[in-house]
Amino acid sequence: MEKTMTTKTPTRRLKVKLASNKKRTNSQRAWLERQLNDPYVHQAKADGYRSRAAYKLIEIDQKYRILKAGQKVIDLGACPGGWTQVAVERVKSQTNEKAKVIGVDLTEMSEIPGATVFQGDFTEDSTQERLIDLLDGKANVILSDMAAPACGMTDVDHIRIMALIEEAFNFAENVLAPGGAFVAKVLRGGTEADLLKRLKTAFQKVTHFKPPASRKDSAEMYVVGIGFRG
Repeated sequence: MEKTMTTKTPTRRLKVKLASNKKRTNSQRAWLERQLNDPYVHQAKADGYRSRAAYKLIEIDQKYRILKAGQKVIDLGACPGGWTQVAVERVKSQTNEKAKVIGVDLTEMSEIPGATVFQGDFTEDSTQERLIDLLDGKANVILSDMAAPACGMTDVDHIRIMALIEEAFNFAENVLAPGGAFVAKVLRGGTEADLLKRLKTAFQKVTHFKPPASRKDSAEMYVVGIGFRG
């Protein structure tokens, strides 16, 4: 049974502070307090999403209307599955025979009703070939929430994530249907000029967007390409 799409805006709760615990480091305590005080975390649990990241895609879709019933969607960097869950709801892949949602990640994922998910390295040819086989046609939307492990050096982290975005876009150019959409995570500063130029050539509209669900202290934002020219 499909879960009804949510458009709720998480509300603030009374702030929780943890008691001192010698078994936790300061960073562990800070992370746990942030989780306990994050309204999106609480809303995700209430709505049955696997992660608060689901609301990032919900907010992107509310603004750009990229997900529609009957579409085929590929979700790159899908684990733990919040974006995949939202895609399933919005393209109605549990009830619409034309719709299809495929998710892949380096980390193993548990099954999601209405989607096909598997473990694999997207940068490997074999993984991309499997995605194409499962797709069985052209995709309408390519989503990428992929991110390389951060090393703390801004320039290096930027280069790593840009390499993933470029790989995702190269793949999208081959599998997207005309009119399709592309969404990928970037870091503060946006998409590099050369890739942005390619995106603007390939899509009718290209923009950057930071969803409200993206934490204010996070450097992430998303590049959104709409209207693939084919």
